[in-house]
Amino acid sequence: MARDRTWDATVPAPTWFLRSLATPHEQRDVEVAGATIRYLAWGPVGLPTLVLVHGGAAHAQWWAPLAPMLADGGFRVLALDLSGHGDSGRRDAYSVDLWAQEVLAVAADGAGSRRPVVIGHSMGGVVTIAAAALHGADLDGAIVIDAPVLRPDPETLEAVSGGMFRAPKVYRDLEEGMRHFHLVPPQPCENGWLVAHIARHSLRAVESGVTWKFDPGVFLRRGGPDRPSDYGPLLARAACRVAIINGADSGIVSQDMRDYMAELLADSPAAVAGVPFVEVPEAQHHVLLDQPIALVTALRAVFGTWRPVGAPPVAVLPLQD
Repeated sequence: MARDRTWDATVPAPTWFLRSLATPHEQRDVEVAGATIRYLAWGPVGLPTLVLVHGGAAHAQWWAPLAPMLADGGFRVLALDLSGHGDSGRRDAYSVDLWAQEVLAVAADGAGSRRPVVIGHSMGGVVTIAAAALHGADLDGAIVIDAPVLRPDPETLEAVSGGMFRAPKVYRDLEEGMRHFHLVPPQPCENGWLVAHIARHSLRAVESGVTWKFDPGVFLRRGGPDRPSDYGPLLARAACRVAIINGADSGIVSQDMRDYMAELLADSPAAVAGVPFVEVPEAQHHVLLDQPIALVTALRAVFGTWRPVGAPPVAVLPLQD
């Protein structure tokens, strides 16, 4: 968490947010490779499935205010805590390909229908890319939200590696812990009521007080693609429909990254179905927090171009030389 907090929890929450949090949902668990994976579910069983994937050090509750609005579009919506995050189990080692397995397991367990669409933000977008590359035949689509995909560059790789989240502190109580919650990467957010919600669900009780839910070992992960330079080759292998959504003012996904992703996807199997690139105005990296309604609108627009979601898609076949 950054040193300077940039959100105000005293701002009143809007009606749509309170209505979303009051919407009934289920809490379910599924075992994946020795770890218990917790996920939340909205919408009737048997509908086309959306799986929502959070970012690093985050959890399923980041999606809770948006999920009911997505479910209203006729979907079974599932939001998971990746292993090492939220209320899911921990592992000795983590990798994006194992997290992709967790996403597919939640989709299979979640009582939806048809092949799922996976939607991931930030690190969850990288997990979504891995799912599209490794399990594309089992997906109807992958939507990547403000996930950094770097051109191979040793200096950049050295800059992005390092010590965030390595030593989670223990606080006296929930109130004190929430006062220390900060967005990473740091940015201002006008929707303090939304940040307060995710801060509250980011903490767990321990013997001496409360601490952050994520496992710091997540950020020491080894095995499978785990460096930003690995993500481009994965994206180029995406074997299902793909859409890219970014914050127009993102400080994480540069124009060069967007150009690089477009180059990769232009020659990928996903290009057969077309790849929309959408920018959400007045949104930085944390698009879910900056412009939640606009993000839901952007997602619904993608679903409209892909309709019917989950049915046999336009063929996504290897491109011919």
